[in-house]
Amino acid sequence: MRVLHVSQPCEGGVANAVGALVDDQLRRGWEVTVACPTAGLLPGDVGTLAPYASAAGARHVLWRARRAPSPRSLLEMARLARILRNEQYDVVHLHASKAGLAGRAVLRGRQTTIFQPHGWPFLAVTGALRRATKHWERLAALWAHAIVCVSEDELQLGRAERIAGSYVVIPNGIDLDRFSAATDADRLEARTRLGLDAAAPLVVCVGRLSREKGQDILLESWPGVLARLGSARLALVGSGRDERALRERAHESVLFAGERVDVPDWLAAADVVAVPSRREGMALTMLEAMGRGRSVVATQVAGAREAISDEAGAVVPTSDTRALADALARRLLDPALARGEGSAARSRAERFHDVRVTTGAVAALYRVVIANR
Repeated sequence: MRVLHVSQPCEGGVANAVGALVDDQLRRGWEVTVACPTAGLLPGDVGTLAPYASAAGARHVLWRARRAPSPRSLLEMARLARILRNEQYDVVHLHASKAGLAGRAVLRGRQTTIFQPHGWPFLAVTGALRRATKHWERLAALWAHAIVCVSEDELQLGRAERIAGSYVVIPNGIDLDRFSAATDADRLEARTRLGLDAAAPLVVCVGRLSREKGQDILLESWPGVLARLGSARLALVGSGRDERALRERAHESVLFAGERVDVPDWLAAADVVAVPSRREGMALTMLEAMGRGRSVVATQVAGAREAISDEAGAVVPTSDTRALADALARRLLDPALARGEGSAARSRAERFHDVRVTTGAVAALYRVVIANR
């Protein structure tokens, strides 16, 4: 089978999800091509998908495209049209809003097209642009042979906005070996490697430093945690365009760890993992924390309640800084509660979020869609 993945963004959770599909499909003996930007197109973004795909054995084709919609979007469509004109693929899998916009506008269903929003794009905009984005999604759904949602929440939101399509829910998955359950001994060893205080209560937040990921909400809530537990520490793991603004408002107890390749260590080191996002499809960092056996406090975005349930942590209203502070402080003050939720989190990750199940479901979907056409 010949598969083309088109993606923008080229870093973070979307890139990791595409990378997992690339790995699986190469193991199946398929011919896999990835069209995406390379590093450096956006200040503060680190492009990881292109080098990862090439190292894995897939073919990378440069697609120059910015992440946000702009007057340049027509040029970006033309660039993708040139890529698609050169070859025929059995499946074209479009990831996130920009690839979904350009790919469906160019293909219009002429090749087998899968669209995976990874979080509906209209959630990121307001006013007239939001209305236009919803209208576009309703139209473009006609040109996708399947729409893959990573959570039931994401699917229901699409239907609520009258986006009529052929939907399938395939929850995000993680590598359960890389993100294995971390013991108390693993926590201590990770803190030693990272140079962290062995005894300080620690909250870790992993993700691109951007408004979408909600680190500003977390920083606003942090004094409420310190008021109850002055020895607490917060680590922000990741980089992004908002780093300077976040540093300016951060308390001295907040550590900016930067972009890291040792994310499993940071999750192992944590007592609680915070996921304060404003929007998601189903956050991979939440699932990775669950894989490491950590209690998770997340905001009420798509996929959070499905993953965490009532067992593995807490889900608080989005942007509610008091509720976020209360939930974090409660778990830092009650390590037994956090450990119990962490154990439940690992169990849920094993039952529902094994990446091998995710990638297998996508492969099966390709075959069904091709057969139906």
